[in-house]
Amino acid sequence: MSGHSKWSTIKRQKGKTDAARGRMFTKVIREITTAARAGGGDAESNPRLRTAILSAKAANMPADNIKKAIQKGTGELPGVAYDEVQYEAYGPSGVAILIQTLTDNRNRTVSEIRHILSKNGGNMGEAGCVSWMFHKLGQIEIDGSAASEDVVLEVALEAGAADVINDGTTFSVTTAPNDLDSVKSALERKKIPIASAEVAMVPQTMIKLEERAAEQMLRLMEALEEYEDVQNVYANFDIDDSILERISSE
Repeated sequence: MSGHSKWSTIKRQKGKTDAARGRMFTKVIREITTAARAGGGDAESNPRLRTAILSAKAANMPADNIKKAIQKGTGELPGVAYDEVQYEAYGPSGVAILIQTLTDNRNRTVSEIRHILSKNGGNMGEAGCVSWMFHKLGQIEIDGSAASEDVVLEVALEAGAADVINDGTTFSVTTAPNDLDSVKSALERKKIPIASAEVAMVPQTMIKLEERAAEQMLRLMEALEEYEDVQNVYANFDIDDSILERISSE
């Protein structure tokens, strides 16, 4: 499994704490509000909103919070209008990083992100410097003990998945962005529990990191994702599971 995929597992573990859960709620609410403002409050006709609501439900967000976030986006309730800004950067050992933000103050956000990068061995890049290395795809992760490989393969591929990879501990199902919902629904109908499901920017090439660079990269990832204006961080690092498990347990 790539370091970035394993990072998703680490994030879910960290997300069990109250502070991390609060940050997750803030990010999801911003995404729901922005999606509703951009494409309307009907999830059936607004794929981005539908995906955001799925993320909210996966985080056990109360239905009332979801409803209010949608109403803020549609203008039924007062709310802040956020700008979507993507930054491109380099991390330790030249790792490519995409940083997606929702902000009500661009100057504050770019200044803070530059600070986080410089403090953790990274630096800001020019627009377009790394985005070409990533493709937008749907990603579903399933615990390897949740179902047999044959069942996951059959259900996912018949529902339109592009690929299923089993690394021994996790099934990673890849879909076209528009097929994420249908593949997820097909798996759920077969009572296969989903660990996570999202439309993500997936790196096409990876950079392998050893001990020191791996620790620095994970500190950078955590610092970026803890900043409230940051919605998503994607990077093309690869770290051995043994190193990741040691670092995440410290």
